[in-house]
Amino acid sequence: MKKILIIHTGGTISMKEDEETGAVRPDETHPLHDVAPPLASLADIYVEELFHLPSPHMTPQEMLQLRNRIEEKIANEQIEGIVVTHGTDTLEETAYFLDLTARTDVPIVVTGAMRSSNEIGADGLYNLISSVKVAISDEARGKGVLVVLNDEIHTAKNVTKTHTSNIATFQSPQYGPIGIVTKRGVFFHHAPTKRTTYPVQTISKNVILLKAYAGMDEAIFHAIQTLPLDGVVIEALGQGNLPPRAAKGVRSLLDAGIPVVLVSRCFNGIVQDIYGYEGGGKQLKEMGVIFSNGLNGQKARIKLLVALEITNNPQKLQEMFME
Repeated sequence: MKKILIIHTGGTISMKEDEETGAVRPDETHPLHDVAPPLASLADIYVEELFHLPSPHMTPQEMLQLRNRIEEKIANEQIEGIVVTHGTDTLEETAYFLDLTARTDVPIVVTGAMRSSNEIGADGLYNLISSVKVAISDEARGKGVLVVLNDEIHTAKNVTKTHTSNIATFQSPQYGPIGIVTKRGVFFHHAPTKRTTYPVQTISKNVILLKAYAGMDEAIFHAIQTLPLDGVVIEALGQGNLPPRAAKGVRSLLDAGIPVVLVSRCFNGIVQDIYGYEGGGKQLKEMGVIFSNGLNGQKARIKLLVALEITNNPQKLQEMFME
């Protein structure tokens, strides 16, 4: 049997609901810490609790620590598959960070739960079992970091949380899942065509995420320049457009040497330099704004954090964001 490491980091999957108040909180011990015996028929299971954090407490520093731990375990203990349990609020960001930075073809699967361990219909154990099934699958190797919940297999690049509470919250807009988990096994029906990883050892930059709206002006852009700032990601309107005064604020960032990456606030489609009016995509592109190839805002921020550890050359950054 394959040697699989389960790394717990916290989240709802590690919490319990207070029967009196209804509040969901971390328990003293992880409720899934001792579930290795039910998984024994699937793999040789090892369990480690790296963090015990609600996912809003996760930062890129914990993500980097998790990446380092995964690479260390694979290199030194011949681990053949990794399953990470994680809170769902920032799960997609951690999964994408690992996809960008973990230099391995060993399957890495990230999972979580929408219901705490003692709620009716708790989904944590089921998702964990499904994730182990994917981690031991020979077909999962080389497909990058995968996210498995609710019987579906998604890529870290495309998946996003789409509902605040529904157990089917994780979806991949435009593309859908690349596989499913059934009682009979794991079935992949799509495969990513390309994956690029970046050998970063530190995450030291400050990148801010802004969302465009009707009537947005330059004030917020001037305000953030008073902060230690290394980059900005903007969820723009439509195909990549901004109100005219907001575009002036973007110009002030670029004049200060701060890279600006543009994505769309729509969850389908990509940004393109189509419109030629003031604040339109053509003007923004000519100004030097970096256009992203389909990432959402939170993932573009993760990618810019990683990319800035390698270069701050605008042309090279644009090439990285089109990969």
